[in-house]
Parts: sequence; structure tokens; C-alpha cells
Amino acid sequence: MDLFMDIIKGYSSSIIIYSIYLFIVNIAAFLLVGIDKRRAKREEWRIKEMTFIMMALLGAAAGVLLGMVFFHHKQSKKKFYFGVPILYIINKIASIIIYHHLLR
Repeated sequence: MDLFMDIIKGYSSSIIIYSIYLFIVNIAAFLLVGIDKRRAKREEWRIKEMTFIMMALLGAAAGVLLGMVFFHHKQSKKKFYFGVPILYIINKIASIIIYHHLLR
């Protein structure tokens, strides 16, 4: 725990909060893709595709993308196959801009 505290000590609370936000939404997105894959196999109620798109728009494109690859899910749908990687690139550009602004 001391190592973690030493690492974050030099950063502002805004950067720490934003980083924690990104971590949580990406883990949640990854898990949601896995849950949806499991429900698809069992022919149960599914998570709406718009949920994954909205999560990707809100910074969780990496989690959705990793979930798609790891769980082999939604890869045949063009809006996910092309859309999520594009949103990932947009997320990275936005993160660079946000971190740059927060480091001022």
C-alpha cells in the first residue's frame, strides 16, 4: 500500500479521480460484455447494444474492445467491429487532452 501511495503522491486529486473513473468504467464495460456473452449462450435477456456504445463513448472503449476479443462477442457486427476501435482512438485522444489540461 505504501508503494501505491508513493506513486499517487505527486499527482493532483483531479488526475487521480479521472484515472480511477477510467479504470472503473473500463472494468465495468469488460464485465458487461462477458455477462452479455453468457446470457447470449443461455438465450436469456440481453444487454442493449446501445449500452456498450454509450460506455465506449464515456471512456470505456478499451474495456468494451478487450471484452469483445476476450469473450469473442459482438465481433461480427460491423458497428462494433469498426465502431469500437474508432471510439477507442477517440478516447485516447480525449484522454491525452484531458490529462494535458489537468497537468497545467
